[in-house]
Amino acid sequence: MKIATWNINSVRLRIDHVVSFLKQESPDVLCLQEIKCQEDQFPAKAFIEAGYSNLAVAGQKGYHGVAIASRTPLSDVEKRRFCDNDDARHIAATLPGGERIHNFYIPAGGDEPDREANEKFDHKLNFMTEMAEWFSAMGGKDKAKRILVGDLNVAPHENDVWSHKQLLKIVSHTPVEVEHLETILTAHNWIDVARALTPDSEKLYSWWSYRSRDWRASNRGRRLDHIWVSPALKNAALKNGRDGLTIHEKCRSWVKPSDHAPITLDLAI
Repeated sequence: MKIATWNINSVRLRIDHVVSFLKQESPDVLCLQEIKCQEDQFPAKAFIEAGYSNLAVAGQKGYHGVAIASRTPLSDVEKRRFCDNDDARHIAATLPGGERIHNFYIPAGGDEPDREANEKFDHKLNFMTEMAEWFSAMGGKDKAKRILVGDLNVAPHENDVWSHKQLLKIVSHTPVEVEHLETILTAHNWIDVARALTPDSEKLYSWWSYRSRDWRASNRGRRLDHIWVSPALKNAALKNGRDGLTIHEKCRSWVKPSDHAPITLDLAI
């Protein structure tokens, strides 16, 4: 089973990119973040025509929003509110094999890494704290087949950013954000698949800013997009080795692309 995650930065604006990706990579499940549309505006017809008729969407007008598109049925769809806010940052569903997939779009956090001076940063940390508490209280940590994907807006490791030293005070790589993400990871014994398959000494990015004229030449990237699995799926996630996980950088070079590249994982189940 192939799982894909992609911050598409407006699904309606980039629906042709999405369809091309589905045709080229043929994932069984595609999780999208930042769809930027209300649920009744989601381009369902294009997904159905591409063979993805099973859709779960949590949207809002103009901002945020997440969705799951699947070839196979989705059940027990859940849209959880965090921080008592209806900003459509989570959706979950169960796949026919019993795998429960959670799709997240964690708040970016604004520009200033100071929770007192920047309410967006405070919201981000509160959101992550609530995530950790929820997963910590969830039963079946070792036996349940769970997958967490999405734009988590944190690049946790030194080589998940182009310059660890220069980005330590930049939102997405500050020590307090990394600590909060680690708390979520350990709260449910998640396995960060990309880093489980890739040495920490190797650079790994999934996002490149629009501000760079030549993103590939400058290569000032960050790994903001993640795929995690619960211990019950560890062997399935790692069985194919590094060939099983791909960051599709080519999509970042498409005309009017998202600033994020999609990631796919082949699960041996």
